[in-house]
Amino acid sequence: MKKSASVLFAALALAAFTLNAAALELGDKPPKTDVKMKGTDGKDYTIAGVKGAKGTLVIFSCNHCPFVVAWEERIAALCNEFMKKGVGIIQINSNDYNRSKSDTPELMAQRSKERGFEFPYVVDATSEVARAFKATVTPEFFLFDADDKLVFHGALDDNHRNASAATQHYLKNALAALLKGEAITVHRTKTPGCTIKFRE
Repeated sequence: MKKSASVLFAALALAAFTLNAAALELGDKPPKTDVKMKGTDGKDYTIAGVKGAKGTLVIFSCNHCPFVVAWEERIAALCNEFMKKGVGIIQINSNDYNRSKSDTPELMAQRSKERGFEFPYVVDATSEVARAFKATVTPEFFLFDADDKLVFHGALDDNHRNASAATQHYLKNALAALLKGEAITVHRTKTPGCTIKFRE
């Protein structure tokens, strides 16, 4: 059973590493910034509307993916921290919940409350935002600076299974450098995760 699970994780990760090559390039501006997406609080949000004075972080995520579940507490803590420091954050679920029953708006609202998300968790109702970003997996992080230029794209850190074993804190380091006005040393990483279940 453990061997089967390991094979599954490896296959998912390999798919992520292969497919992510087509994503936005560094320096690109975020697409579809005015698309309204319904949040778990019932309000409509746009990427433009959540833009922060220091920058904007766009996360493609979901409820069911084991990579998301493993990283989720770290994601919530990091994002809640940097929202208070001037970074606008939005987490987007682009999965078709008719194909992925764990990703209904009701279960998204439950997850947001359980994890203490202080940032919007929204539904990409047609998957058009994910497609425009050329996002392929969950979780996948796109960080833009105050001028709306992409400065980081990739994973949270280098160990989704064990927080204490992580040695490379990619997103945290990028956020910290952005706020200090310093150069980001790692701009892009491989992104292990589950493939997005795009709506037809």
